[in-house]
Amino acid sequence: MYKVFDVLEIRKDFPILNQTIHGKPLVYFDNAATTQKPQSVIQAISEYYQEFNANIHRGIHTLAEKATAEYEGTREMVRKFINASSTDEIIFTRGTTESINLVAATFGRQQVKAGDEVIITTMEHHSNIVPWQMLCEEKGATLKVIPINDAGEIILEEYEKLLSERTKLVAAVYVSNSLGTINPVKEIIDRAHAFGARVLIDGAQASAHLDINVQELNCDFYAFSSHKLYGPTGIGVLYGKRELLDSMPPYQGGGEMIKEVSFEKTTYNELPYKFEAGTPNIADTVAFKKALEYVNEISKPVAAEYEHELLTYATESLQEINGLRIVGTAKEKISIVSFVVEGVHHQDIGIILDTQGIAVRTGHHCTQPLMQRFGIPGTTRASFAMYNTKEEIDKLVKGLHRVVKMFR
Repeated sequence: MYKVFDVLEIRKDFPILNQTIHGKPLVYFDNAATTQKPQSVIQAISEYYQEFNANIHRGIHTLAEKATAEYEGTREMVRKFINASSTDEIIFTRGTTESINLVAATFGRQQVKAGDEVIITTMEHHSNIVPWQMLCEEKGATLKVIPINDAGEIILEEYEKLLSERTKLVAAVYVSNSLGTINPVKEIIDRAHAFGARVLIDGAQASAHLDINVQELNCDFYAFSSHKLYGPTGIGVLYGKRELLDSMPPYQGGGEMIKEVSFEKTTYNELPYKFEAGTPNIADTVAFKKALEYVNEISKPVAAEYEHELLTYATESLQEINGLRIVGTAKEKISIVSFVVEGVHHQDIGIILDTQGIAVRTGHHCTQPLMQRFGIPGTTRASFAMYNTKEEIDKLVKGLHRVVKMFR
């Protein structure tokens, strides 16, 4: 573990930051979309292909056994990272989206019937809206939505009114990717369980910033992605309580998820392999362990405290810009600032900032219903990671002053 949090030393671990864009030093403020990767993660991918590239689980030769051990080592690391009770509860997927779709296609199709209800929040990513819409349309169930206030916070009293004995599942985002709002997921879970409903938490944004303890939360499912956690793309996690995963049918058919196959009948494999059909993304899964080790070495609480300093500094600095309005002012937030500038389209802001080497995200951020709630087509979003600096925020503010001057 780092003895002292030194952002300049941390930046040295991320080679992509040492470049210029349009002749300007890169300022990367698109971390909510995907984080950059430390050298240890990049090296781990290369080492896998150079030293022990082989398929896993079924081979008995040395390379296969090495690859299997490294792959399963990541599963154990994930278990510890979120404090699951067993590696049987850790299912590898391609990302948060596939994890949510897996639950919708298995638990959802099995448990949700005509007349039942599924509850989501206004601030959900499309990945936690569309699978439930599809399920409800197929089953004749009803999708209900928890409203939010003008600060971008869930209205718990209205949530209580939506819950009933017809509620089969509540699917809620832990942290909004558009607003940065940290939702009271423990309360959401407890209130749903009081009605016998199950709860899925979308942890895509939360996992890099907050300590995650699935047993303490008592969530039934928890989904997140490696690439938002300083790891590779194409690998994600679904945590599920063992008794639920045991009762759910397989998601896909093929190799690895079976015990025995005949033309008359197939016997399915044990957890977690029942849900992991086919050759997996071995290299990126192996490298994901290095990302988790890196985050543990830095210490997530220490990094989160620094990121909160960045959030506070950015919020205060941006409010000095004439015509700029921050969208999402919840009391509890991670290091995300979304904003609109009067008279300037968010895409124009993004293009002009890019000429200054500043990478931000513009648009609806896959949360169109949330944008409709605020009556806007989209925002400019700056999202900060532990390798960002206040000096970079100063560059963002300077760039936005330039934008305002150009359009007025």
